[in-house]
Amino acid sequence: MAPLRFWIRLAWVYGLLLAFGVFFIGPFVMGFLASLKANPLEWPFTLRFAQVNLKNWAAAWRLGREGAGNPWLGGMAPGRSLEIDVAYFSPGGQKPDVLAVIPRRRPGAGMGAVFEGHYAADFVRLEGPELVEVRSTTLGDQEGAVFRYRLRLVYAAGEGPFLERVPLDLETPRGVVLVEATLDPTRLERRGRVASWDNIAPGLLGYVFHNYVRAFRETRSLETGQSLFLRWTLNSFLLASVKVMTTLVFASMAGYALARLRFPGKQALFFFMLFSMMVPAQVTFISNYLVLRDGIFGLSKLFGVDTLLNTYTGLVLSGLVGAGAVFVMKQFFESIPREVEEAALIDGATPVQILFRIVLPMSTPALGALAILTFQGAWNEFFWPFVVLTSPREIYTLPIGLLSFRNAYGQVGDWGLILAGGFFSMIPVLILFIVFQRYFVEGPSLGALKE
Repeated sequence: MAPLRFWIRLAWVYGLLLAFGVFFIGPFVMGFLASLKANPLEWPFTLRFAQVNLKNWAAAWRLGREGAGNPWLGGMAPGRSLEIDVAYFSPGGQKPDVLAVIPRRRPGAGMGAVFEGHYAADFVRLEGPELVEVRSTTLGDQEGAVFRYRLRLVYAAGEGPFLERVPLDLETPRGVVLVEATLDPTRLERRGRVASWDNIAPGLLGYVFHNYVRAFRETRSLETGQSLFLRWTLNSFLLASVKVMTTLVFASMAGYALARLRFPGKQALFFFMLFSMMVPAQVTFISNYLVLRDGIFGLSKLFGVDTLLNTYTGLVLSGLVGAGAVFVMKQFFESIPREVEEAALIDGATPVQILFRIVLPMSTPALGALAILTFQGAWNEFFWPFVVLTSPREIYTLPIGLLSFRNAYGQVGDWGLILAGGFFSMIPVLILFIVFQRYFVEGPSLGALKE
């Protein structure tokens, strides 16, 4: 009975952990799947949709390669052509009239709609639809026939722009049902009468991660034409990296001084630091804003700088290190045995040498955890950068840029792109946590035993 009870308890523990894992990771997975859909608000929510169909992966790869020689991001270049097949079920077996057209549709919405792009209809010639197969069949309780058509899109050789996308619309009479296509359409309109593709040559990434590709392509600067989304991502990464480095350096030195050194006013300084942790940032942001506006009490004007607003310098200087980071390092340093430092003092080491050669190598768990928390806080910080960085849009961080996504695309109901941008902003933090997660379980004694 004892082994049976052991396995029952083990199964119960693992089952409970699995249930908690599903509960916490479920919204994350559902959000990711919704960001792949053309319509993330569809109801009921299904896990089987076009972007996760392996048949569409192969078709998107092939069409992207045929259209532009790029099976990943697709598009269409001069001198290229491609073919697609579509099959319709017609009740009664009567041949349906299929109207195919390359619409003059702007390559985007929201921010993307303000740019004057090239229309695929001006360069790509549509041949067909050509009837290639007819077979009798039954769909549900209706008898009829399936008519397979073939369409050919040709981009004549010669001078012409590269087309990032080629839209396509197919319209049929009422009652005719689309049963199969080389590449599943992006959406069905007019109660299924119109099958619409946003890009008939998307490439694998352009089809599966359509909203993500749009986020980088459509959010462009009006002056330079460069991707704003990429610029916002790089800005956030740069600022977060600088914040991590300054926090680790200053928090380590200040924490070691409070934990080990003796100097007048040490306790008062520590209590003041604890008090500053109790004050919300919203209470002091006006005074901090005035300091940056006037150039650090006017001293920076001596160097020809009138204001630190709308600059990364002001944003970095106003957040070099937080009191919470100093407190974390102080508490960790106090957990390190003093005998290790006393042995170094006997050997003639100075306090600076002890800090950088002995204490910090033993503090990798605390430094790793602090790096993750600091990077996450700086990466997701919205309020203070929103106050300091107002213009131009090229200096925005990613959270501020996502707000402009909400303003630009939310009004037209393009929630897929907003969801893709929000989900993309979580990826760097997840990668950082996966890389440094071992530091959360290591102790200071482990670092002391390493050679």
